[in-house]
Amino acid sequence: MIIGCPTEIKNQEYRVGITPAAAAEAILHGHKVLIQSGAGNGSGFTDNEYTDIGAVIIDAAEELFKKSEMIVKVKEPQAIERLMLREDQILFTYLHLAPDLAQTNDLLKSGVTAIAYETVTDGSGGLPLLAPMSEVAGKLAPQVGSWALQKANGGLGTLLGGVPGVSPSEVIVIGGGNVGVHAARVAAGMGANVTILDMSLPRMRYLDDVFGNVFKTAYASTANTAKLIKTADMVIGAVLVPGAAAPKLISRPQLSTMKPGSVLVDVAIDQGGCFETSKATTHDDPIYEVDGIIHYCVANMPGAVARTSTIALSNATMPFMISLADKGWKKACEDDSNLLNGLNTHKGNLTYAAVGKALQLDVISSKEALYL
Repeated sequence: MIIGCPTEIKNQEYRVGITPAAAAEAILHGHKVLIQSGAGNGSGFTDNEYTDIGAVIIDAAEELFKKSEMIVKVKEPQAIERLMLREDQILFTYLHLAPDLAQTNDLLKSGVTAIAYETVTDGSGGLPLLAPMSEVAGKLAPQVGSWALQKANGGLGTLLGGVPGVSPSEVIVIGGGNVGVHAARVAAGMGANVTILDMSLPRMRYLDDVFGNVFKTAYASTANTAKLIKTADMVIGAVLVPGAAAPKLISRPQLSTMKPGSVLVDVAIDQGGCFETSKATTHDDPIYEVDGIIHYCVANMPGAVARTSTIALSNATMPFMISLADKGWKKACEDDSNLLNGLNTHKGNLTYAAVGKALQLDVISSKEALYL
């Protein structure tokens, strides 16, 4: 199979879909790998590193898309890229379709077979291709939040860990999954008083058993959330409904109950955001203020630490990429129901129920799509 990896063109996205190591593995399996010139630069990989292991460098994205049977990316294809997709092609990347009707319609129109990293599952019900970036985003959230808390950036002017004689900041993390746990660990490591809110009692028992007094847990009822955000210096939104739009956990009227200058960090912004006042921002203009509350809503947070993120992501995606290339998408998905769960579109059909519900579009099952 001919596998193509274009340069990411989303604003300040420095990651690359295929590392030289992953390209070498694909080539060992007998596949041809095309890399757009400069695609790896943002992650510290030169064109020479790709050619040294046998990959072919292509200058123009148009040529790469035209020649490739499978496109492997990091972020969702941008509008100009979606025009280059076609029906006999596999797209393997993050999609986050639930809040993005325009992208969904374009993918359906193209007929491309689109497999989304964020909906591929594993045997335990986890999301193995989302997990590495969730870990990165979770660890970044308290760092960027502490930057936003600085007075020069509009924040309260508080230090997360405080100093002798001055209390540490209060950090609330909504969601006790992968993102939330990593965010809580880093925030606690920086000296903050941290509370994780979650609605699963077994999950909270697990967190208490594993982390003990590193951070506290509390039940994420509407009333409890409303009470705790009033005293918070920082709130990190870390909720996830796989493939679906994120629930809105803090309303605009609730902002008036919070400390002026406190910070909301919305890690769920790729799925539409978990605060009513969230809107996607970029690394070059990451924050904005609503009713005195600072919002950090960068849609590709892991892109800020591109090399770490790229290697972590490629480690996770490579086995699936190789399977798709070795077997073709149908056989690979027939053999692996977890990979089949990643199928979002095929031949103009939407195949992921949560996206259909969010966008009010008709859906067929992924198993039906295997026989089209």
